Amino acid sequence: MANVLVVEDDQFVRSAMIRELSSRSHTVRSASTALDALREVSQAAPDVVILDLGLPDLDGSEALKMLRAVSDVPVIVATARDDETEVVRLLNAGADDYLVKPFSPEHLMARLTAVLRRSRQAAAPPQICQVGGLRVDLEGREAELDGAPLDLTRREFDLLAHLAFRAGHVVPRRELLAEVWRQSYGDDQTIDVHLSWLRRKLGETASKPRYLHTVRGVGVKLVAPE
Repeated sequence: MANVLVVEDDQFVRSAMIRELSSRSHTVRSASTALDALREVSQAAPDVVILDLGLPDLDGSEALKMLRAVSDVPVIVATARDDETEVVRLLNAGADDYLVKPFSPEHLMARLTAVLRRSRQAAAPPQICQVGGLRVDLEGREAELDGAPLDLTRREFDLLAHLAFRAGHVVPRRELLAEVWRQSYGDDQTIDVHLSWLRRKLGETASKPRYLHTVRGVGVKLVAPE
């Protein structure tokens, strides 16, 4: 399922596309002009845009350039211009794929699925983080310090991973409670106790930190040792 913006001035074609996409459980918004499309993308970015090139206010290629200036949302251009030079130009201008009119619903869904798959793979968050001699593997739920495995409890690993993947940034205690402990409120002592255990396993103390630095009144920051 995805949020799809259909930009098409032909009401019949637009309605058919909306009906087909909605039947596949996609959430669909639509626009009939380039300027409306830009407004839609700016207000709430969709997962993918299907952009007709024959728009009444702007040529579709110009609309594509304007879209690319404000967003990196995947764009599938729909064109009646079945010309290799034109298709190459559009792809070089920032289109992610294209459809030549007329196209079948099956062709539309195949192209949409392929673009979404590539987009989501590209946007997938990293699974391994390296900060100094500290290495955290989210998928394997493993952590190493200078090549030696760390024996961490589930909570200690979650806390370390949350901080490591935000290395260099102060993480508020409220965020740690919400994301690591899944609590909207709680006792700061819980965090302090787990930080103390984690520091011991990292070979440091609160008075002589290497990786874990407490920022008084704010939160905790993980950085590579100097």
